[in-house]
Amino acid sequence: MFTRPMTSSPRSRSAEAFRLLLAGLVCQVLISCAAPTTPVAAAPTVTAGAEEISSIVREEIAAGHLPGAVIVVGVHDRIVLRQAYGDRSVMPERQPATLDTIYDAASLTKVMATAVAIEQLVEQGKISLDRPAASYWPAFAANGKAEITVRQLLTHYADLPAGLSSRGWSDREGALEAAASVKPVAPPGSRFLYSDIDFIVLGEIVRRVSGQPLETYSEQHIFRPLGMSHTGFLPSPNLRERIAPADVEGGELRWGQVQDPTAYRMGGVAGHAGVFTTADDLTRFARMMIGDESMRRQAVLRPESIAAMTRPQSPPGQPALRGLGWDIDSPYSDRFSPFFSTRSFGHTGYTGTAIWIDPETRSFLIVLSNRLHPDGRGDILPMLRRIARVAGAMAVAGARPQTQSGIDVVEAYGFRQFAGRRIGLVSNGAARDSAGRRTADVLRQGSGMNLVALFSPEHGFDASAEGRIASGTDRATGLPVYSLYGDTRRPTDAMLAGLDALVFDMQDVGTRYYTYATTMAYAMEAAAQRKLDFYVLDRPDPITASTVQGPVLDPGLTSFVSYMPLPTRHGMTMGELARLFNAEKKLGTHLHLVRMRRYDRRAWFDQTGFSWVPPSPNLRRLDEAVLYPGVAMVEGANVSVGRGTESPFELLGAPWIDGKTLAAELTARAIPGVRFEATTFTPTESAFAGESCQGVRLHITDRNRLDTPLLGVELAAALHRLYGDRFAIDRILGLLGSRQSLDAIKANVDPREIASTWQPALDGFRLRRETYLIY
Repeated sequence: MFTRPMTSSPRSRSAEAFRLLLAGLVCQVLISCAAPTTPVAAAPTVTAGAEEISSIVREEIAAGHLPGAVIVVGVHDRIVLRQAYGDRSVMPERQPATLDTIYDAASLTKVMATAVAIEQLVEQGKISLDRPAASYWPAFAANGKAEITVRQLLTHYADLPAGLSSRGWSDREGALEAAASVKPVAPPGSRFLYSDIDFIVLGEIVRRVSGQPLETYSEQHIFRPLGMSHTGFLPSPNLRERIAPADVEGGELRWGQVQDPTAYRMGGVAGHAGVFTTADDLTRFARMMIGDESMRRQAVLRPESIAAMTRPQSPPGQPALRGLGWDIDSPYSDRFSPFFSTRSFGHTGYTGTAIWIDPETRSFLIVLSNRLHPDGRGDILPMLRRIARVAGAMAVAGARPQTQSGIDVVEAYGFRQFAGRRIGLVSNGAARDSAGRRTADVLRQGSGMNLVALFSPEHGFDASAEGRIASGTDRATGLPVYSLYGDTRRPTDAMLAGLDALVFDMQDVGTRYYTYATTMAYAMEAAAQRKLDFYVLDRPDPITASTVQGPVLDPGLTSFVSYMPLPTRHGMTMGELARLFNAEKKLGTHLHLVRMRRYDRRAWFDQTGFSWVPPSPNLRRLDEAVLYPGVAMVEGANVSVGRGTESPFELLGAPWIDGKTLAAELTARAIPGVRFEATTFTPTESAFAGESCQGVRLHITDRNRLDTPLLGVELAAALHRLYGDRFAIDRILGLLGSRQSLDAIKANVDPREIASTWQPALDGFRLRRETYLIY
C-alpha cells in the first residue's frame, strides 16, 4: 500500500502560523461572549455528549476553521461516537469526509511509529533508554551531544533546536548530517524543548539497531500486527481519492504527500512525521494502548512497556511532564489534560490530528482532520478544547466527579515537579487537597522534595486573623511562617534565601477586591527578580469562572486590594490570573501552572466536590462569597456589612438606616436572584461595633441570575436616594472602581443604565482574558 518515493520542494510555514493565530483569536473572542452562567448539570450521558461533540464540530466547520473531520470517542471499551463530518476536500472538487478517509497524521508519527519501535527494541534488550544516543549512532556525538540519552530524546529534554534549518541540505542523507551536526541550545536535561530533531534522531537509531528502514520496520512490527491495514508511510497513488489533501505549495495541491516540510524533503519518511492513517486504524492503536481485551492477542507492546511509556519519564524537578514520546502534562497538553484524569496521555499533530487516552476511565478521543486544506488558514485548537471537555465528561458516565486541584495533581504525580528542590510555599489553611489536608502538610510529607519555608497572606496562615500579621512558626510543620501582611507585603531577599522555587496555592473568591491575587503578583515579581521558578497550584473560582461582570477598575485606582484593572467578577482562576499578570505586567516570571483536572469553569464551588473552608474570617459560607462582590462594594462607606455577626456579607445596615424602608426600596427594584428582609443586628467588630444597626438581610434566591456588581450599585443607589445626607457615598470609590459609575449614582441614574455603560470595557476585557484561559 505505502510504496511511492517522494521528491523535495522547500516551503515555509510562517504565513500559515500567522493566519492560524489570527483565526484562533477571532474564534476565542466569539466564545468569550457566551451567555451568562447556567447551572452545571451532571456530566452528560454518552448520547448527549456525542450529540454535543457533533454540534461543536459542525459549528467549527461552518466557521471555516476546518473543511471536515472524523471523530471517534471510546468510553469503557465501547465506541460511543464514530462519525465523519464535512468535506475531506474542497478542491479540485468537493468530496465529503468519510470514515475511511486517510489523513496525514503529522506528529502522531512520533507515538504511533517511532516511540513504539524504540520501546520494542528496549524490550528486546537492543536499546537502553539511559545510554547515550551516540552509542547507537556515533556521528550524533558531535557538537556537545555525546551524553544525550535515548530517554532525553523521547521526552524532549535533549534540548536540541525545535527543527532543522531549511538550508544546506536537500534529501534524507543531508537531513541526517544536519541533525548530527546541530548543537544543543541548553545543557541537555535542563529544560523541556519540543523538538522534531529528537525524533529524526530516534528514527535513525531504529534503522541502525533493527537493520530496517523506519517505514519497513513500522509496517512489519507495528501496523500489520495490529491490523492497521490503512496506516503507514508513503501512501500508494491508488489511494489518492481516499486521502485528505493538505494545502497548496508552490502552486500545487499537496495531496497524498506528507505535509511536513522536513519529512517531505527527506523523502516522506522521518521519525517525527510521515505516517498516514484512518480513524478506525487509530482506534485499534488506542485500544491497544489502553489495554483493551479485544487487542490483547495483537498487542505489539508488553503491558509493562505501555505503562512505562505513559507515566512521567522526564527529569525529576522539571515542570513539563512527558512520557516516552507521549505528552502527559506539558504546555502542549492544556487542551486535553484538564478534562481527563492524571493517568491520561496523548499527542497532537500539526495537520489537525490528535489522540488522547485515559486508562482510568478506559476512554479515548481521536480527531483526524486536514485543517490546513486548502489555504493553510484552518485552526482547530478551540475545537479541540471544546470537544475534549465533553469527551472527558462522557467518560465519567453521567456523574459529577471530584475536581482535582493543583495540589491533588502534584500528589498524583508523586511530587515529581518538585523533586530535589528547596521550596517556599505561599498559602494558608484554606488551601487543601481533595482529602481535606492542608497543602503545607501534603508538601511537607512529599517525597524527594524539601519544603523549607511558608509565607502567609492577609489573615495569616490559619486564615482566621484580622489586621497586621506577625511572622512566626507553623505548629503542625514546625516551619517558619513569613508574613506578607505585616512589616512587608513582598518576599524579601532574606526570606527567599536558599530557595529554588516559590509555590503559590491559595483559595481566591473570584472578586477583584480581594488581596490574595495581589499577594500572588508581588510574589511573582520577587521570584522574577531573583530568577526563581514560580508554580501556581490552581483552584476553582468559587463563584464560577464563566461569568464576567461589573465595572473594570479605573487605571488610577489600583492598590494592594486591586493589583490591576479587572472587572468586579473577573471569571478567572488564580492560575489564569497569574498568566494574565505575567504577560500584561511584563513580569518576566518563570511561571509554571499545575492545572486542575475535571474542572468545569461553569461550576460553583459546591459543585466541585470540595468542602468549603473559609478563606478569610468573614467568608464562612459559600453564600457569603457569592454575595461578596455586591455587598462589599459599599463597605468602604459608613455602613456595616455584618462583620462581627454570624452572617457577614449577608447583612447591610447602620444605626441611621430604617430597615423596613430600605427593604421596601430594594424589593421594589425587583433585582433578579435575591430578596431583602428588614432586620436588626449588632456587630461586635468593624463598623458600628457594639451598636444596634437596622438594615436588610439578603437571601439568595437564584445565584445563576444574580448580577452581584449590579446588586452593589443598587445598594449604593438606594442608600443615596434614601439617606443622601448621611451615606458617605464617595468612600465606595476604591472598591466600586469607576469614577463614572460613582458620578452616575450620585446623579440618580438608574443602576441598570449604569451597568449598561460597563459593556464596552467588559467586551475588551473578555477579548484579553481569552488568551489566558486554561479550562
